[in-house]
Amino acid sequence: MNATTRKRRWLTISAITALSALFAIPAGAAPGHPAAHPRAVSAMATAADGGGDGGDGAEEADEIAEGADQFAEARTSPGTIAPGAFAAAWDQLNALPGTGGQWNHVTGLPYNSDDPRYRDYSSNSSGGAGLVTGRTSALAADDDGYVYEGSAGGGVWRSATGGGHWQPISDQLPTQATGALALDGRGRLWLGTGEATTNADAYLGSGVYVLTNPHTGTFSKYSRVGGSELDSTSIHTLRFGGNKVWASTTHGVWSHSTTDLSGPWKLEFAPNPDYLPGGPLANDPNAPYKNIANDVAIDPKNPSNVMLAIGWRSGDDYNGFYHKVNGTWTKVTSLGAMPTDAGTVGNVTFAAAKDGSRYYAIVQSPNALNTNPDSNLDGIYVSRNGDPFGAWNKIADVNTLVKSGSALTDPGYMPGVQAWYNEFLQVDPTNANHVYAGLEEVFETKDAGAKWSAVGPYWNFNFPCWSIDPSKQTGDCNQTTHADQHAAAIGTFHGKPYVYVGDDGGVYKRPVNGTQDASGHATDWASTNDGTIDTLQYYSVGIGKDPAGRGVAVNGGLQDNGQSILRAGDTVMGSNFGGDGGDTLTDPANGCNIAQEYVYLAVNVTQNCAVNDGSWVTDPSKITSYDVAPPDNATSEARFTAPLTVDTQDGNTWIAGGRHVWVQTHGYAIRSSDEWTNAFDLGAGHTATAVAAQGGKVYAAWCGPCNNQGFTRGIAVGNADGTGWHQLDLPVDGTVPNRYLSGLAIDPANSAHVYLAVNGFSRHWTEGPGAGIGHVFESTDSGATWKDISANLPDVPTDALLALPGGGLALATDLGVVYRAPHHTGWERVGNLPAVAVLQLKSGPDGKVYAATHGRGIWSIRL
Repeated sequence: MNATTRKRRWLTISAITALSALFAIPAGAAPGHPAAHPRAVSAMATAADGGGDGGDGAEEADEIAEGADQFAEARTSPGTIAPGAFAAAWDQLNALPGTGGQWNHVTGLPYNSDDPRYRDYSSNSSGGAGLVTGRTSALAADDDGYVYEGSAGGGVWRSATGGGHWQPISDQLPTQATGALALDGRGRLWLGTGEATTNADAYLGSGVYVLTNPHTGTFSKYSRVGGSELDSTSIHTLRFGGNKVWASTTHGVWSHSTTDLSGPWKLEFAPNPDYLPGGPLANDPNAPYKNIANDVAIDPKNPSNVMLAIGWRSGDDYNGFYHKVNGTWTKVTSLGAMPTDAGTVGNVTFAAAKDGSRYYAIVQSPNALNTNPDSNLDGIYVSRNGDPFGAWNKIADVNTLVKSGSALTDPGYMPGVQAWYNEFLQVDPTNANHVYAGLEEVFETKDAGAKWSAVGPYWNFNFPCWSIDPSKQTGDCNQTTHADQHAAAIGTFHGKPYVYVGDDGGVYKRPVNGTQDASGHATDWASTNDGTIDTLQYYSVGIGKDPAGRGVAVNGGLQDNGQSILRAGDTVMGSNFGGDGGDTLTDPANGCNIAQEYVYLAVNVTQNCAVNDGSWVTDPSKITSYDVAPPDNATSEARFTAPLTVDTQDGNTWIAGGRHVWVQTHGYAIRSSDEWTNAFDLGAGHTATAVAAQGGKVYAAWCGPCNNQGFTRGIAVGNADGTGWHQLDLPVDGTVPNRYLSGLAIDPANSAHVYLAVNGFSRHWTEGPGAGIGHVFESTDSGATWKDISANLPDVPTDALLALPGGGLALATDLGVVYRAPHHTGWERVGNLPAVAVLQLKSGPDGKVYAATHGRGIWSIRL
């Protein structure tokens, strides 16, 4: 595993340098120790010499971008999705009969990323983020103590206590993906659905909704504004001017009256309308990137004076700023110091001072994204007269922010390295010169940009105040925020103004005029992620008997929040693994035997739940987790979240899928990447999407190319010992659709009896070669022939299958869980989860089925 793939773990260049300086890591370190990895050693040498090309940061940004593409590919390839697909699927799901029974919320308690029990080198414990939850994509706050949080995949939440004691208020909507929240002048709360960060796991939405009584009400499908015009889009911002609301979406800029909420939305501007749904180029593979709108700047003194920020993060000819000239939207060619050329204008965020005296903007540069490994931030700008058309002056760039107390000072990973993903701006409503800016970190200026402070640094590992001492949560450093900022709001609680920031770890707050230490770091951040809000975005779940002799231990992999571990009797979940958590294996007989995956098959194994007090930094024999990545990790020939499984009849036989099908037979006693053997090569350009094994028989589904340009898929079958492998015949015009193959499950009684889950939407919604119909298929002859058993199943992307003893079959979808009882052909809805994606199902040793949701934590039920 290289230094790059440890995004938010100890082995970034900065952390390695800090640890080696503080603890003099020995040259002959034990296997699994950071210094034992050749690439980590190389990174240490590069950092010490001040050399290198800074490729790590560029690769990190590339990882997130590639993850974004791959998550979308699973749901769209081989074509594009027509508007209305998710709403129709939600109606179909609600029409299904129910199984009875209720889901039990497993992870509804605080999750401490700094838990001192887990100071393993693979964790982020002591980094300073404290209590965390899932990614926040939007925030709003008022002066009555109410705060509204919009999560990436877990819906909208309300706090009546200035943050904390959260309640969900959008569970009845057909989507739980949030793009924008805004309070209008009448106190109404506007919700734009569909997350617009264009990252690995962003979901589309179903339009815009309004809540007239946000202090007490909840959103419903009847509160949608307009018709279906904004269905299947993502909404980046909602801005108000006059009696009109403007929506920046992935399908251009739209507007609607704020006084009459009926009637359709008006398309104000789409730079390439032929690529919109219904247009002649709507099925072009590039269509999703041709009408990206990022923000709208409205002159508070003249609401008809409007400027649009348009453009795809990686660059396109249409990128730039637009205004209306003689009734036609036209590119702006001059804004003072702020760029207007297509190569420099990518993702843009605006913020206006309440008194109209200032306008601020963050600009991300496509040219820099493609060429500069350090950062793709062009700069932060101000219009000192409050006019969106300037003139604009630059008040910060990457070098300015590096010197402000940032933790990101190494070549290859500097402020703005993910500016296409991380951006917010918030102006103090009482002081037009006081601004908070969010990138990977939180920055503050009190003098309109003359001086900046990194009040929310990325983490504390770089700083002299940091210590791994488990008696101190963050050493002598103050708590910081989680990394990767997306939203901000200012509100008042008990007469005191607070700034709220939303990031990949949830919501944090501090007084608007808070305190800083000598380095410019805030001393007064407080996490509001008190466990009442569970928007954790799980990719996987693992369950095993707790070795203490009571109950079960539950763990799972999370977007940017590592792996959580919850043992019997815990009142707080801990984190024993940092970065992005991928797939998970857990020994049913001992829940502390765990295999934890990062991206691209970077796998760690622990046999004590990774309990560690940090003493490994001076004594390598105290290591409690080991890097055991299959070789496809080193060559990046696995998917961002790659499949990992265990043979259902032999817990010591594991299967991992990249370009190759890898097998190891040492179970949790594995200690080296060399213990994997190559059972089968899926072929150049092919990569596994799902694997399953039983009694030595292995099935591996794959795609390649995996995007719309030449999409292909297939299934290979063979034995774990490398014999008998062959590719199945799955013609594009055959029974199995030409869509992403997302899940495999084997009948516990017969390894030739296998089930297949197919992602995406059927051809009714997907235009593309061989999109086909159906989502679940069955074979009784090891995949030689297949039968569609979808029956009354809603037409919705399916993510995973679980074959249960006795013939029952559970299916995870993007809208919840469905079940087919033994000897039945129809499907039933399992319980009443919100419209949240379920990415994995596992059976626990307690007889329950556990669901890993991507936005609402882990749930269990007894089927």
